[in-house]
Amino acid sequence: MKQITQTGSTKDEAIALALQQLGATRDQVEIEVLQEAKKGFLGFGARPAEVRVTLIEPLTEEKKIQEEIPSEKDEPETVVEAVEPNETKGENAIQTMDEVQEDYADPIESAVQYLTDIAKALGINDLKIETETEGKTILFKLESEKAALLIGKHGSNLNALQQLTQLVVSKNAKSYVTVSLDVENYRERRQIALEQLAERMADKAIRTGKKVALEPMPSYERKIIHNALANRLDVETYSEGVEPNRHLVIEPVK
Repeated sequence: MKQITQTGSTKDEAIALALQQLGATRDQVEIEVLQEAKKGFLGFGARPAEVRVTLIEPLTEEKKIQEEIPSEKDEPETVVEAVEPNETKGENAIQTMDEVQEDYADPIESAVQYLTDIAKALGINDLKIETETEGKTILFKLESEKAALLIGKHGSNLNALQQLTQLVVSKNAKSYVTVSLDVENYRERRQIALEQLAERMADKAIRTGKKVALEPMPSYERKIIHNALANRLDVETYSEGVEPNRHLVIEPVK
């Protein structure tokens, strides 16, 4: 049984992150909310949401066959009565699954509509969206004259939109896929900026002989800095804190 405990700024964010790590959809897991998120007041008393997500293991073919075979201890009449409903239920279950699959909304179209609606609510009426699919990753490329509003400070709005879009896609997709959102190549520009920041802060740590703590950032941005400094032997990097305030530390090697 595969199970993880995940935190996030909201319950939905924690669930989305857990699903991403498990590579599963919501109907393939059991979710237990361990702690609701709390905003606090002026930053005091805030706490993240925490969930425990358990992957539901599908029955093997052998187990399915064993469950369908009536027990020899059952009375004959009971066995006969049980077989017909089970067979009928099996047929109905197959039909129901087919109907559900036919009723599935297209995950990409649903996400595009969702993003369009969000943009309009923000007063953005010129949003253009292009999509690319590569393996199990769907990339949504957004363009607008109000790109800065979609991106937010250090990509905060973009990251939030990506997490919400992931939920929309996961809800409608038949198998798990990863969603990536980008606005006018912001991700690439942000990566370059983070790599430059990593080098500057590493130099500062060496110059001062003290560790340098960076501002909180999402895991994939912390990974960019980890990778940027991976080949430097004079510093080490590690993460501290709890989401959403988890941050990266650069420390000189003594």
